[in-house]
Amino acid sequence: MTEGSVEKGVERRACPHCGELKHTPRSPGLKASVARRINRAVGQLNGIRAMVEEDRYCGDVLTQLAAVESAVKAISREVMRDHLETCVVERIQAGDTEVTDEVMDLFKKFM
Repeated sequence: MTEGSVEKGVERRACPHCGELKHTPRSPGLKASVARRINRAVGQLNGIRAMVEEDRYCGDVLTQLAAVESAVKAISREVMRDHLETCVVERIQAGDTEVTDEVMDLFKKFM
């Protein structure tokens, strides 16, 4: 697999230093929390699909869409916190201060 390749719809990025694919072990607690939140968001999206198919009031559909967007942002914040507390700290401790550029790019995506 090459840098920027896609596997099952998910982009996998190679490390700019060694060329190997990045891998991040995550705690069972984080995995469970993220999975639970994603499942809830998927359920909400399925409910919204049904609302649209049933011609429900636009305001109600938009309210539910806002709730899903908020839920996805909460997932992003949880993963970002874990990234900062693990990957970023480890890379800075190893002397790789270029990680700050990556963090700034990530922040730009969420602002």
